[in-house]
Amino acid sequence: MERSEVRIVAGRLRGRKLVCLVHEGMRPTPQMVREALFSILGNAIPDRVFYDVFSGTGVVGLEAISRGATRTVFVERDGKLTSEIQAYAQKFGVAEQTQIVRSDVYRWVDRWIPGDAPVNVFLSPPFPDLAERLEDFLRLVETLQQRLPLESVLVIQAEDGFAIDRLKGEWDCRKYGRNRLLIQVKDSPPPPASPSSVS
Repeated sequence: MERSEVRIVAGRLRGRKLVCLVHEGMRPTPQMVREALFSILGNAIPDRVFYDVFSGTGVVGLEAISRGATRTVFVERDGKLTSEIQAYAQKFGVAEQTQIVRSDVYRWVDRWIPGDAPVNVFLSPPFPDLAERLEDFLRLVETLQQRLPLESVLVIQAEDGFAIDRLKGEWDCRKYGRNRLLIQVKDSPPPPASPSSVS
């Protein structure tokens, strides 16, 4: 295990630091990738709910609150990590804007019922999941694609070698070293054909 310090980059919590112990299975989102993520999302962050799925340290979800998200839902199965996220949320004065769900992500998504308003969902699975549980992960993504409200943004943090071609739909892929950000916006469905255009 390695002791690591991560810092919130921008917003009202700018400069706040989280200290975490990183093990082989964890994959904290590098600061460069976080900066790119929030730059890409831009105006889609304020006044929306942010889902930090496979939360880990929770720094991405806390940064979303820092940048104006109405609240962040953290989904993480490790009890120690969820306790640390809760502790930092209280320390930073944003506990009322956090909802922590201690659950296996693959079970959580089967029960998840979103509202009608668009949301942002960030997936950063551990290293083993992208290799050993690829089929489960692909089903997770497909379930989210089906259930997300229109205009929602789905983002996956992946690595070199991830089977991007196995994902359904069109994705905007950005590369940052060995990291990839895969972004998809759920567009409105096409309008029904008018009677005059039907042969």
